Order: sequence, then structure tokens, then C-alpha cells
Amino acid sequence: MRTREQVFDFIKKRKVAILASVDEEGFPNMKAMFAPRKVEGNCFYFTTNTSSMRTQQYLKNPKASIYFFDKGRFIYEGLMLVGSMEVLQDREIKEEIWRDGDTLYYHGGIDDPDYCVLKFTAEKGRHYRDLKKESFYMEELK
Repeated sequence: MRTREQVFDFIKKRKVAILASVDEEGFPNMKAMFAPRKVEGNCFYFTTNTSSMRTQQYLKNPKASIYFFDKGRFIYEGLMLVGSMEVLQDREIKEEIWRDGDTLYYHGGIDDPDYCVLKFTAEKGRHYRDLKKESFYMEELK
């Protein structure tokens, strides 16, 4: 993946993202989540519970990574992005990310105290496809 457009085209087609956090003992923890609801520049926005273990880990240590993959019949392709995660509580971003049906998870609606937005900012990445690996910095993508 040589261009920013190729990276983001690949991500847009994915329905699932694997998010990684770091626990109190320094071990990585991973969780599958729905694909980001918003992508802006190098930032990816997800919704989750404020009370979740992962959210609490990001509050203590913002180091994070996200991973997207496509397992075809003959080809496997993966893209890992590394950066930092912020836990956002401001109403403006919560409204922007909110979708119909979210009350299933957040009964109090947008103002539910257990509803928050995770903002991941990518710094660098690594791409794999057809036995070829490539590392890159987001700022260097054309």
C-alpha cells in the first residue's frame, strides 16, 4: 500500500476492526469491534461503553493499535495501524457518531453516561499481502 487512498479504500470495505489496548501489567488486550463510524484524516472513531475494561485501559495508557483484514479464498491481506486512543465524552462528537438503534446498547440515549466515543489517531502502520510486508508512517503516505 503506497498511497493514502489505498489504505483508506481497504479500511472502508471492512466491517470489523480489531482494537488493541495495553493492560496494567503491560500486556496487549484485543477486541473485535464494528468498523469505525467515522474516519477523518488519520483519526478513526468508534463507540463503546464508558464502563468497559478497554475504555478504562485507554484512560490509563493511550497506546493502541487497530487491525483490519480480508481473508479471501486465496489471498490474505492485513493492515495494522499504531497510535493513540482518546476517550471522548463531549456531546457534539457523541451526536455525530450516534446511530438509530444505539438505544439498544445505551438506554439513556446520547446522554447515557455509559456511552462514549473512542478516537484513535494513527501514527504508523504495517501492511501485509501475498507474502509482502511494508511498514509506513501515516505522514509519508501520498
